[in-house]
Amino acid sequence: MNPSPSLSAAPLAATNAPPEVGATLQRLRLARGLTLEDLSRIAGVSKSMLSQIEREKANPTIAITWRLANALGVAIGELLTAQTREVEPIRVLDAHETPTLPGNHAGYVLRILGPMDLAGKYEWYELTLAPGGELASQAHDPGTGEHLTVLHGAVELEVGSVRKKIKNGATARYLADQDHVIRNAGKTEAKALLVVVHR
Repeated sequence: MNPSPSLSAAPLAATNAPPEVGATLQRLRLARGLTLEDLSRIAGVSKSMLSQIEREKANPTIAITWRLANALGVAIGELLTAQTREVEPIRVLDAHETPTLPGNHAGYVLRILGPMDLAGKYEWYELTLAPGGELASQAHDPGTGEHLTVLHGAVELEVGSVRKKIKNGATARYLADQDHVIRNAGKTEAKALLVVVHR
């Protein structure tokens, strides 16, 4: 008796093939106007690894896939499928889906609240500074401005050679096209909303 065509080995092998993440990753990255370097910085995955994934030369581990999904602001399942998701009228990102840049070495945590497709234009972050922690940034592009609103505690802001203390509830607006540092000189955790506007 001949086996049923529906049980043939060819379709079974096809369904067991790993998803082609590369094309989906590239589509999502380009839709957000991100370069490989941008995504590498945000996701904490090397540029060469990203390039290999996009060219289907390498399959990402679950950990890397999770970091990429977080960096792109999508569910991990969306990265593993070639189908385009319908636009939702309200898109909610749970806390664990919000991309985070941990700066444990410097005592800060930076949660990326803005969508990736606005990166390089408008960016907003939740900045948490441990006592003694600081976020030191090199000069951004000419004309770039930052707006820092302290939500809890107090911080010291240093822009060039000027220093000012920013108290709870206050907002500092400053040019960020020179080296600048936000530090917590206090004894309790500080939290702030940081908005970056690129020119």
